[in-house]
Amino acid sequence: MSRTQVIVGLGSCGVAAGANKTYEKIKALNDAEKLGIELKKTSCVGMCYREPLVEIIDESGSYLYGEVDESRAIEIIDKHITQGNPVKEYVVKTDLFVTEDNTFLDAQVKIALRNCGFIDPENIEEYELRGGYKAIKDIAIHKTEPAAIIQTVLDSGLRGRGGGGFPTGLKWRFAANNQSDEKYVICNADEGDPGAFMDRSLLEGDPHSVLEGMIIAAYSISATGGVIYCRAEYPLAIKRLNIALDQARTKGYLGENILGNEGFDFDIYIKEGAGAFVCGEETALIASIEGQRGMPRKRPPFPAVSGLWKKPTNINNVETFANIPWIVSNGAPAYAKYGTEKSKGTKVFALAGKVKRSGLVEVPMGISIRDIIFKIAGGIKDNKRFKAVQLGGPSGGCIPEYMADTIVDYDSVNATGAIMGSGGMVVMDETTCMVDVAKFFLDFTQKESCGKCTFCRIGTKRMLEILQRITEGEGREGDIEMLEELSVQIKENSLCGLGQTAPNPVLTTLRYFRDEYQAHIHDKKCPALACKKLVTYKVFDDKCTGCTVCAKNCPVDAISGSRKEIHFIDQDKCIRCGVCYSKCKFDAIVLS
Repeated sequence: MSRTQVIVGLGSCGVAAGANKTYEKIKALNDAEKLGIELKKTSCVGMCYREPLVEIIDESGSYLYGEVDESRAIEIIDKHITQGNPVKEYVVKTDLFVTEDNTFLDAQVKIALRNCGFIDPENIEEYELRGGYKAIKDIAIHKTEPAAIIQTVLDSGLRGRGGGGFPTGLKWRFAANNQSDEKYVICNADEGDPGAFMDRSLLEGDPHSVLEGMIIAAYSISATGGVIYCRAEYPLAIKRLNIALDQARTKGYLGENILGNEGFDFDIYIKEGAGAFVCGEETALIASIEGQRGMPRKRPPFPAVSGLWKKPTNINNVETFANIPWIVSNGAPAYAKYGTEKSKGTKVFALAGKVKRSGLVEVPMGISIRDIIFKIAGGIKDNKRFKAVQLGGPSGGCIPEYMADTIVDYDSVNATGAIMGSGGMVVMDETTCMVDVAKFFLDFTQKESCGKCTFCRIGTKRMLEILQRITEGEGREGDIEMLEELSVQIKENSLCGLGQTAPNPVLTTLRYFRDEYQAHIHDKKCPALACKKLVTYKVFDDKCTGCTVCAKNCPVDAISGSRKEIHFIDQDKCIRCGVCYSKCKFDAIVLS
């Protein structure tokens, strides 16, 4: 190695944590002190909980430093670069010694995320140096039959990572078999699940892998045009995609007669979506691209027969396309060796919620939910009790702690009542009210309903009203039965996946946490002490020192008491905001 490399993570998570300032500080130090380091940029490596991240690669090896703000950057540059002494206490990952964060990355298998955190996503040469565009080059050189590529994808066992889990190769075959002078390939990047950021991170970190996957798909089905449908609220992903598209055109990976293959003409443009969750449904997405209101339609015909502009169209999501170049280059058996009988390969998850280590992970199918939460994510924050995990976002469901040994594959997860979805994984602890969780997700889907079908538009609204009453202590006999009946009707009669899956959070919480619903309705209590209108704040006499902090911070003057005297909370005035509870340093405010 000629020069020491210093690489700063500049994905959205890093930027939000202040990585741009860290980068500028290191750049200024390098210029002012003539350190001679090679300063580079990359994107998210997955350890979002340790951002900003800075990697230093010198002759002794690689050191990934965490939580590097400007002052820590000065210290690290001084000790590591100038004095040659790595600052071990700040290192979160290295192969040279063990750190407490080592297990976060060591337990993962990275295929879709193979380049994230390793390359500058705005530099096509770095993608090529790691084998990028080799798959499409080989196809062009050997003039591989499209049917052979489709068979490879089919043999790999890759199922659509957008949530449906339909075999990708079969989907491609349907589109290939339909003859037309025009065909299209669409990348669904309309990620919008609460807690999900897999696609955004992948597009920010390795946009060329998605483009290459789309180009291979286009070659396989004889497509003439491509569209990436990405929500406008992902500006960094869109910026890097546009850079990648320009670079790919310059290099001849997009355009006419791609890589000298006469007649293989294909280009891609980006359609920025307005952020409607229903546009993740493929017929609504197509309508939006065509300039219509994003609403689904009945199927058949399926997009493989009549899709964009009524031409045969193949739609896959970001993660699916990112896997394709690796599968073509390494062969179907290499991919299929990971996973279970019916769910091959790996899956990317966005880990969020009450875990110690939140971030982006890629794991082999077949790993248990418990291993993801405790071995990779480090367990639950503040040593609280693990209660449940929400899989599949608002279309998914809650899996309780006693089912945490469920393995991650499509069939096993579906059997719990949840779904794999695109990969959102929200972990909950003992302080989470499951009725409130169901209300949160139903509130989301109710607001995101396009309103086209009555069961989704009005049914979810009636369900939400019932949940609202229950969490406010106004639940009544028959509410649970009504929720169940409405759920069945909405699932059976809604037009698209949004409505058909909207009741899942309610149904799974009713299945596994029915006692919590009953406590809210019959006892007017929230067992998790989370529903504001069902809790009471009181002063614990033995611990109150009369410091007056609670009274001074109460927004409605509900707390009385003189200095050094025990205070009192007027329950008629108390609005249960919890400010007194959070401000008291003596644990003198109790919640019941």
